[in-house]
Amino acid sequence: MIRRILFAGAAGAALCSGAAHAQAVTGTETVTVTAQKLNEARNGIQTQLGASTYTITENAIAAMPGGANNSFNQLILQAPGVVQDQFGQLHIRAEHNALQYRLNGVILPEGISVFSQTLDPRLAGSIKLITGALPAEYGLITGGIVDVQTKSGLFDSGGEVAMYGGSHGQIQPSASFGGSKSGWNYFVTGDYLQSDVGIDSPDGSAVPFHDFTTQYHAFGYAENIIDQNSRIAVMLGSSHDNFEIPDQFGQMPQFPIDGITPTPSQLIDSNQHEITHFGSVSYLRSDGPFNFQISAFGRYSSLAYSPDPNLADLSYLGISQLAYKRDIGYGLQFDGAYKLNDAHTLRAGFLAQQDDIESNTTAQVLPATCATPICPLPSPPAAFPPGTPENPFTWAQSANTPFTIVDNSQKGSSSFSVYLQDEWQILKQLTLNYGVRYDRYTSFSEGNAVSPRANLVWKPLDGTTIHAGYARYFSPPPVELVGSVSVNKFLNSTAAPAVTLDDTPVAEHANYYDVGAEQQLSNAINDGDALTLGVDSFLKLSHDLLDEGQFGAPIILTPFNYKRGKQYGLELSMNYDSGPYSMYGNIAFDQAAGKDIVSSQFNFGADELLYIRDHYIQLDHMQAMTASGGVSYLWSGTRFSLDMLAGTGLRRQLVLPGGQVIPNGGHVPAYAQVNFGVSHGFTLPAIGDFEVRFDVINLLDAEYQIRSGTGVGVGQPSFGPRRGFFAGITKAFD
Repeated sequence: MIRRILFAGAAGAALCSGAAHAQAVTGTETVTVTAQKLNEARNGIQTQLGASTYTITENAIAAMPGGANNSFNQLILQAPGVVQDQFGQLHIRAEHNALQYRLNGVILPEGISVFSQTLDPRLAGSIKLITGALPAEYGLITGGIVDVQTKSGLFDSGGEVAMYGGSHGQIQPSASFGGSKSGWNYFVTGDYLQSDVGIDSPDGSAVPFHDFTTQYHAFGYAENIIDQNSRIAVMLGSSHDNFEIPDQFGQMPQFPIDGITPTPSQLIDSNQHEITHFGSVSYLRSDGPFNFQISAFGRYSSLAYSPDPNLADLSYLGISQLAYKRDIGYGLQFDGAYKLNDAHTLRAGFLAQQDDIESNTTAQVLPATCATPICPLPSPPAAFPPGTPENPFTWAQSANTPFTIVDNSQKGSSSFSVYLQDEWQILKQLTLNYGVRYDRYTSFSEGNAVSPRANLVWKPLDGTTIHAGYARYFSPPPVELVGSVSVNKFLNSTAAPAVTLDDTPVAEHANYYDVGAEQQLSNAINDGDALTLGVDSFLKLSHDLLDEGQFGAPIILTPFNYKRGKQYGLELSMNYDSGPYSMYGNIAFDQAAGKDIVSSQFNFGADELLYIRDHYIQLDHMQAMTASGGVSYLWSGTRFSLDMLAGTGLRRQLVLPGGQVIPNGGHVPAYAQVNFGVSHGFTLPAIGDFEVRFDVINLLDAEYQIRSGTGVGVGQPSFGPRRGFFAGITKAFD
């Protein structure tokens, strides 16, 4: 690889004398060494000491069935303790989403998108999933940190074009290219995807009704090495995604409308469009014992849901809602590290972010009358809180002529965080990383907290690492998802809630404990062969536990709080590399429960609220057991790969023989999905180097359910992908 870079950097001097050529090569070597030094400085600014870190390399991505043609979330699913959910959602250690993405150390602000995969695996040189008791530089979003080191034109020169596709009408061309020019190193990638299965099937069919998607993704990274101690880097990314909302066959309309013949349920034409743009400019300096990076970043995110134009949503659901959400976020991030002496490394930083949020809905509803003895008032007196669980309301349609309700709002949100920590090497084998951070946010609600952190890492033997940690977490609600619904506007309509109580979501406070160990066993005969075994356990106790749910036809997630929450679990992992063989396996056991819903109550039924007020219930996104694993073998230039996902199933409601409903008391059936892939590289005189691959997703065609459509905050049923056959060809070029 270095030799290839040297030749690329010296191409302009190919006709020079030997002395001039040697000078050009020496200059390229200097740039390469400087870039490596600055990369190491950037990686050393932030530490994962004491946290649980799982790394997915570029080679590991290529070895998976589907390779870089997978969605980014499909890669993360192979890490320990990661559970799949509908709409591409991920849950790590029984957290609901709560993922913070970082590109080269720069935070990528949260967006509104539900389905879209803003990040393309082709941009990643490596991916780290960081969980557990996180050091002080990680805050606000703490369920897991996805830390991506992007490719660079200096170390990834040349490019490739590819075509991939197959079953379910999938077509996926892509291209990427990296290089160096005029002092800049750059890497760009882009892809297009169309498929007849854009969102999970709601009925288990291989190709659902009305589920077509088109997606466009692009990413670019450029850096300029100013001198031996500093550089400037620019990142830009964009994602445009269109989704048809899949239909179900055989559903019956519930609400008659004057002059409208109900549309058959399999012909409903509802759509969702998601856009994300992001960018950042960073300055990195490494000067002796002091390294720092300062970054300015921005992100635009929008989601637009358009219902069926013939009011089909109104016929079936009692509301047809045109919804639009937009969030423009921007901010400044600073992280620095100072090596005080051989025993102490100090780290400090701050994050300031502003969000401008817009939420607009225009709803068509039908008139309804209150059918309970005590009905809500448009502006209830403080002494009589209407719609409490003890006094729910029921509504009955009273006329067949729709009317319109407009509910628009704009809101600003700001947050500020600062941290300080010390990595103290007490003994050669014993290191303590301790620190504290302060966070404050102001939005629909507001709050602040001081959060201490401490991690102890002990290496008693070669290859043995034991860690224990504690973290105090402060997690604001995802402000870009907090709704602006004015409940009173929907009274006397078919969209009126049974409960009108609507407290604003607030920040979650939690105590987090983590203990684990890792053992690496090397083969003394075959240098480089290694078996790594890991075990990790965690306990999280929360106040105002945050969760999210889908309520209504627009697939937009809405946050809410449980007053109390508890999560705990155990993870086992194994990785083995030996020449042409590689193998990994993970299994995780999780439990998670919450009690008493204390915000966004109008989204729930009165019976649900009453039961959950007095009982802990399993969180809807909890899966008691989750497993993943894979194996690959390289034989005479051909790579064979197999990977697997399995689990006991996410939660659903349980109906007891007497008719009592236990929210999230049951789970969908257990499942297992196996994928297979084979790839081979060729070299032909007229074509050059190229690779072909063939993949089978869901090799055994297992029909399994991800969601049943029941449970707290579960909007609709969904199933995993059915068997699909895919093939691709990739042509590399210099």
